[in-house]
Amino acid sequence: QVQLVESGGGLVQAGGSLRLSCAASGRAFSYYVMGWFRQAPGKEREFVAAITWSGGSSFYADSVKGRFTISSDNAKTTLYLQMNSLKPEDTAVYSCAVSIGGNYRHPRAYAYWGQGTQVTVSS
Repeated sequence: QVQLVESGGGLVQAGGSLRLSCAASGRAFSYYVMGWFRQAPGKEREFVAAITWSGGSSFYADSVKGRFTISSDNAKTTLYLQMNSLKPEDTAVYSCAVSIGGNYRHPRAYAYWGQGTQVTVSS
């Protein structure tokens, strides 16, 4: 089994920064894509960013490109999302997830999910 635990969410003013963490355990992730998604109230879950766990290639939604950075630690047990220049529209519950294949931009490609962490950006 895979366990994912997010942390680092909170309340921040517009223009501020937050760094989310996702601690991963349970099995090796060398061949997976890991991603961040977010879901705002009344909206569908939305792709934010993804990274290939071994190769380090990263992908971003247009809405966060240039502001957010996805990365992992050298031991590849923790996934990060550095969020800069935050906007009120970034307010959502952010979840990390592990993909088992498929379109990494779609939630259906992800088999394991964390519980999520709330990010609130005030104007």
